[in-house]
Amino acid sequence: MNGNQNKATQPIVLLPDNYSRLIGRDAQRTNIMAARIVAETVRTTLGPKGMDKMLVDSLGDITVTNDGVTILEEMEIQHPAAKMMVEIAKTQEEEVGDGTTTAVVIAGELLKQANELLDQEIHPTILAKGYRLASEKAEATLKKMAIKVDDKKREYMLKVAKTAMTGKSAEVARDKLAQLLVDAIIQISDKNEVDLNNVKIEKRTGGGIDDTVLIHGIVIDKERVHSEMPSKMGNAKILLLDAALEVKETETDAQIRITSPDQLQAFLEQEEKTLNDMVNKIEKSGANVVFCQKGIDDFVQHLLAKKGIYAVRRVKKSDMEKLAKATGGKISNSLKSIDNVDIGFAGKVYEKKFGDNALTFVTDCKNPKAVTLLVRGSTEHILDEIERAIEDALGDLGSVIRNGTIVPGGGAPEIEVAKELEEFSQGMAGREQLAVKAFAKSMEIIPRTLAENAGLDPIDMIVELKASHESGNKHHGVDVFKGTIVDMLKQGVIEPLEVKTQAIKSASETAILILRIDDVIAASGKEMQNPQMPPMGDY
Repeated sequence: MNGNQNKATQPIVLLPDNYSRLIGRDAQRTNIMAARIVAETVRTTLGPKGMDKMLVDSLGDITVTNDGVTILEEMEIQHPAAKMMVEIAKTQEEEVGDGTTTAVVIAGELLKQANELLDQEIHPTILAKGYRLASEKAEATLKKMAIKVDDKKREYMLKVAKTAMTGKSAEVARDKLAQLLVDAIIQISDKNEVDLNNVKIEKRTGGGIDDTVLIHGIVIDKERVHSEMPSKMGNAKILLLDAALEVKETETDAQIRITSPDQLQAFLEQEEKTLNDMVNKIEKSGANVVFCQKGIDDFVQHLLAKKGIYAVRRVKKSDMEKLAKATGGKISNSLKSIDNVDIGFAGKVYEKKFGDNALTFVTDCKNPKAVTLLVRGSTEHILDEIERAIEDALGDLGSVIRNGTIVPGGGAPEIEVAKELEEFSQGMAGREQLAVKAFAKSMEIIPRTLAENAGLDPIDMIVELKASHESGNKHHGVDVFKGTIVDMLKQGVIEPLEVKTQAIKSASETAILILRIDDVIAASGKEMQNPQMPPMGDY
């Protein structure tokens, strides 16, 4: 060997020992497999017949749910590509509040179909371009089949809420809950604008789901500060105060030197006078109920009780803001500035005990722009799952208010999109055609999963569903209860358009992002010491 050859065989170390690296097809295969495993984990929860997962954390706390985003957040996933799938669910939850499982399942299927094309030497950038074109066409197809709900908004909203709660713990009382949720959303909405934070959900064990009620006002998880205060207040004039009803301490360390009993007496009298003045200002404002965000001195509590004023202290800022919206009052930062303009109104303010704890009810408000849903259930686990179902339904209703468009459920939009994409791919010349066809096939995963989770034959259902859509029945989907193909609109199974468009958008963008990765460089911590490909499953 000559000198030059010796130099050429010297190893070149780019990364330190504690780093690992996967390149090219190995990186793609690993990432795709990790993402698919996440999708398979939540796939069995999809639809009215979906199963639940029990998640136990390191402290032994239990969560029982079939809510996609909750499952993925509780699982504490470590693989970087799998974490991207969790982000899809989080985005879906933040944007529209529902459809998290759908988004993740579609993304997993897009990657599965892409993996088969990668094995046929189709380049990832061609796949990415095809998927992007297919995603745009899918969105256009969904908008074309969407229905405006202007004429029968309430009727459609009830059906949307019931669809969202079907297959969850709340299903047993879905008719009543749907009525309450629609009433709540209509109450807080302003034309086409709605802030879902203005629907407060307060949970209490005891009773059944049927005992859930809608309060046209706010329920605060606090009790009156003094037992001598009235427990009920009719025709309540409410003062909302973001200031302490106690003598302030100096911000710097200060000492007061008292050398005689007279000085001590004068100091105590002055303190008492200051507190008395506070109570007199409250009384002068006309308020007979006080919600204070900060503390209330014991002496002030006594004085307020003597004057028959109902007071609550240390109310959360978010609750104060909801109280302002419900009662029409303004939050005052100081007692100096309060007048009648700042005072809110409620027909009744009262305290009610639930077990050992008491709640304060502010009800019968004139036109509340914040309301409370008091949810009842037998155990904490059931209450938590009902709350998740209610939040999904609220997200759907908010989307209907904002956009006023719906699509049928039961896999109908996905099969219609698959049909349109198949036709769209016929007019394409390049290899992108294969990617568009793969996208079309991926859309079938939703009706297929609905059928599988209901114990139906997925092949029969898909064949029948495709034939029905080819005949022009674009609203037909899978009835998982009867095992037949029916018109979803007539069945009342409907979802907001935004849930479907956002799911496809998020799924396709994440799939494209994962496909474009051809190099994974990872610091080998405990989790990533050997980021090998997860075991191949039979999917």
